[in-house]
Amino acid sequence: MATITSDLAGNSQIYDRKSELKNFDESKVGVQGLVENGVTKVPRMFHCEQSNINDLSISESNLKLSIPTIDLTGIHDDPLLRDEVVRKVQNASEKWGFFQVINHGIPTHILDEMIKGTCRFHQQDAKARKEYYTRDLTKKVVYLSNFTLYQDQSADWRDTLAFFWEPHPPKAEELPKVCSDIVSEYSKEVKALGYSLFELLSEALGLNRFHLKEMGGAEKFFLLCHYYPPCPEPELTIGTTKHTDGSFMTILLQDHVGGLQVLHDNQWVDVPPSHGALVVNIGDLLKIVSNDKFTSVQHRVLAKHAGPRISIASLFRAHESEGMPKVIGPIKELLSKENLPIYRDTSLKEFLAHRFTNGIGFSALSTNRLVESGGHPGPHGWCSFTIARRAG
Repeated sequence: MATITSDLAGNSQIYDRKSELKNFDESKVGVQGLVENGVTKVPRMFHCEQSNINDLSISESNLKLSIPTIDLTGIHDDPLLRDEVVRKVQNASEKWGFFQVINHGIPTHILDEMIKGTCRFHQQDAKARKEYYTRDLTKKVVYLSNFTLYQDQSADWRDTLAFFWEPHPPKAEELPKVCSDIVSEYSKEVKALGYSLFELLSEALGLNRFHLKEMGGAEKFFLLCHYYPPCPEPELTIGTTKHTDGSFMTILLQDHVGGLQVLHDNQWVDVPPSHGALVVNIGDLLKIVSNDKFTSVQHRVLAKHAGPRISIASLFRAHESEGMPKVIGPIKELLSKENLPIYRDTSLKEFLAHRFTNGIGFSALSTNRLVESGGHPGPHGWCSFTIARRAG
């Protein structure tokens, strides 16, 4: 992976990207470690093409655009209020793929403490952080920088502490002491909110309110506690590359710094922080099973001089266990002669392998679309989301 470049004097010099990635990864202290060591220039491994940062810049007309905000007050008590919320969720999921929820039931002090707890972990002594640094995703608690570091064209200016809660939660002694209590408390709260949102999304699709949960959309639940250190040259890199989520649904808690942008009508739209609110977005898996009724859209996080920026993404996804592979495709109840399947059946394992093999910015959606315009029945008839039982 070595390339030849020239300096200002015209002297040729070899850039060995593979070695730079390896040295960075083996330091086990992430981007925060660079900042702690006084870095004043963004290392080349983080340089991304300018088109990734400046393409589709926000136009004057889009400065006033914002993702929908939905008030969840009364959804469990008042049928009329609930029906109105379902309509708003449907509209936002179809047109934006993103919306913000307020009065969601999680106390503000828990949200604030979760942000503080994330900050405490990433800002503790480097030696303490190193104990959790690993690329072994079978572990329940993982600290690393860039999940697809070696696959991406450029590294993101971001470190992550991940907690894999479902289907088998970590043991108490596996949790970092600096944030163990709040991570446990927040996880319970956001998981309960996730179940409520799945019900609203099911109703917005015209299905039984428990449909998405019963089909396994929330079997796997994990937290990604992101930390974006202040960047000395934010014009050269990015906090998170533009991408869609490989989940059914993601719930995001962000602090006051900002930087999140959503691609809407071919323009980047800021998602400014709102204290106490949570951002919800549709993932690729829900786009597939809804047969494109709901949309998953690209989003990104800009690198900033200001910081650190902290966000906590809670992802809900199906779980695939040994001998019980998941097969995904459009929900059969949503299909008809007028609404033919757009996606082929595919295994969850295959779908996720495409993402991890090709990097964060790669969407596996295109590889699963049926070739014929308008879709057609797959080799097994009308596609559905099922649990396939196979011998062995």
